[in-house]
Amino acid sequence: MTTAPAISTDLLHIDALSETERIVSSIRQSVLHTFRRRGVVVGASGGIDSSVVAALCARALGEDRVLLLLMPESDSSPDSLRLGRKLADCLKVPSVVEDIAPILAAAGCYERRDAAIRQVFPEYREGYKSKIVLPNLMDGDRYALFSIIVQPPGGEPRKIRLSASSYLGIVAATNFKQRVRKMMEYYYADLMNYVVAGTPNRLEYDQGFFVKLGDGAADLKPIAHLYKSQVYQLAAYLGVPEEIQNRPSTTDTYSLEQTQEEFFFSLPLRTLDLCLYGKNNAIPPNELAPIAGISSEQVERAYRMIESKRKATQYLHSAARFVEPVKEI
Repeated sequence: MTTAPAISTDLLHIDALSETERIVSSIRQSVLHTFRRRGVVVGASGGIDSSVVAALCARALGEDRVLLLLMPESDSSPDSLRLGRKLADCLKVPSVVEDIAPILAAAGCYERRDAAIRQVFPEYREGYKSKIVLPNLMDGDRYALFSIIVQPPGGEPRKIRLSASSYLGIVAATNFKQRVRKMMEYYYADLMNYVVAGTPNRLEYDQGFFVKLGDGAADLKPIAHLYKSQVYQLAAYLGVPEEIQNRPSTTDTYSLEQTQEEFFFSLPLRTLDLCLYGKNNAIPPNELAPIAGISSEQVERAYRMIESKRKATQYLHSAARFVEPVKEI
């Protein structure tokens, strides 16, 4: 019978040196021996996860076998490109900038998104900015219904509840961004005989915070077993630029600045990290609460939300279904 881990205020602490060595060994084995490829493409966003993955790949394979791909578009923060370049300089790895805005425009990404927004905000037009948000779980039990915040040029932002069709339309359109980026990553992987490294951490992977066949597609996912807090520990050990370490986690998908908590997680990431750990290790809510800094009732609410998202996003994790096995491996 397994027992729950000892309750500690440092539940998510890792030995950064040994964990780095373990991941580096796995990357090297996967790329050079399992896949028999020459190197790795990493789509870099200027965020903590892609930066840590790039740093780990550079350690595993050498700087000349890692390509950082920087893919801004019309709604991207200028900081994403600037920090991506800063990371490339820090790691001494080659980088390529691919502006994907023309591809997205040709596919109707922006036009389709704006049409979906106009279902609930008819005056929305060019020059307006927007983002979609969820209520904060701390505010009490409620249905997780999305709203949109719209800001006209020079005006005050307004918050409007989204209908199901407008929400689905916005998400379907903006998912073009992740899928086009992944298409570009695989272009360079094919061109250079490389593999593509995915960048989700455990929180994102477990809770389905990725686009199927978009940022969810990759040949290896070196940090998917690490909680977000642990990714930050590796970032400090690996010498990722402090500006990237201090940057708030953002989706960088919408024209208004938007955190991952607003868009998907509904809780501060450190708190949700601890709740996910507690859920995975069967820690009673009353024991986790003082460590997470929230009430037992809020921990219970977080546990329910974690389980609900696992069920709701099972489709994202599912491989294609066959009538019968086609190839035995």
